[in-house]
Amino acid sequence: MTIDIELIRRSWSLVEPVADQVTQHFYGRLFANYPHIREMFPPGMDLQRDRLLHALTQVVLNLEDGAGLSDYLGQLARDHRKYGVRPEHYPAVGSCLVAAMRFTAGDAWLPAYDEAWMTAYDYIAEVMIQAAEQDAVKTPPAWIGTVVAHEVRTPEIAVITVEPDHPYPYRAGQYATLQSAHWPQVWRPYSIANAPRQDNLLTFHVRVVPGGWVSTALMHHTRPGDTLLLGPPRGSLVLDRASTSHLIFIAGGTGLAPLKALIEESVWVPDRPAIDLFHGVRRSGDAYDNEDLQRLRSQHRRLRIVRAVSDDPEDWRRHSAMDALEYHRIVPDGDVFVCGSSEMVRVTANRLLGLGVPFDRIHTEFAPGGAPSLAVL
Repeated sequence: MTIDIELIRRSWSLVEPVADQVTQHFYGRLFANYPHIREMFPPGMDLQRDRLLHALTQVVLNLEDGAGLSDYLGQLARDHRKYGVRPEHYPAVGSCLVAAMRFTAGDAWLPAYDEAWMTAYDYIAEVMIQAAEQDAVKTPPAWIGTVVAHEVRTPEIAVITVEPDHPYPYRAGQYATLQSAHWPQVWRPYSIANAPRQDNLLTFHVRVVPGGWVSTALMHHTRPGDTLLLGPPRGSLVLDRASTSHLIFIAGGTGLAPLKALIEESVWVPDRPAIDLFHGVRRSGDAYDNEDLQRLRSQHRRLRIVRAVSDDPEDWRRHSAMDALEYHRIVPDGDVFVCGSSEMVRVTANRLLGLGVPFDRIHTEFAPGGAPSLAVL
């Protein structure tokens, strides 16, 4: 199967400037022609449209990277299993997607573009179907997790501990998508705040997002004994990405969660790295995990923890985690792991580059909050 990359990209350039119209037409056509598919999607579709656009962009940009594209599609397929996606759904999605691009481009669309996209889509579907079938042999499409602890640490943050019904095969630094019974088919990503444990327990740090369906349900309407659904583990913010013995962790708010899991894992590494953790919060009262961090500090011995407060009138320093790094004259001569809001990560990464940190030593995880999912391809 030969994919005509030039035709794919030429046709994509026609619709990319109005991609929002493509996604609207695609979902409208899909749900009109195949109404039974609608129940697999969340009630609100705005985020879903963004995810479709993100997935399409990733495919178009990575067509030459056969192995990388296959890995991306495989992960997407494994994640799709939790929605009940089956092989027979793929032709419907493919025909509606090409029809939506053709409709949006109008007279500029050539018949050759149809053939190029359907050839590419057949390859995409084949890779995803095979990956899903292989995954089904060893893991369930989703795990049922029982809430065993629910601690409200601040008015905006809860720490929730969940026990999955089957072993959950993740690595420290990864995240899971969670679904509350209050909002069926609405999944949101949360980093796992602990390294794998023998008791199979998972801890999540949840900050309430204004208007957030899942975060509000987890914070205010979830108690011990309730159940959640967990999608398969995702993410690549793992300790193996580091190539140096001095690690700097920069966290904003609940971005602390995956970095805390990495610290836990590093305790058991034979050549334990030195770690400087900078945790930025808006106000002093937002430092919600001090007790656990001190426990890790006593276990690790090569761990230094610095808290930075950026917006508290009672704290004269008022600096971000990155400000604190420079204030303490820490030389970022090793690998740097950054986790927080997308804006915090962007600003921090740019400042690190400005300090001369090589690009390949700045490790971030952009997936949570923006990871594509559910029947986008």
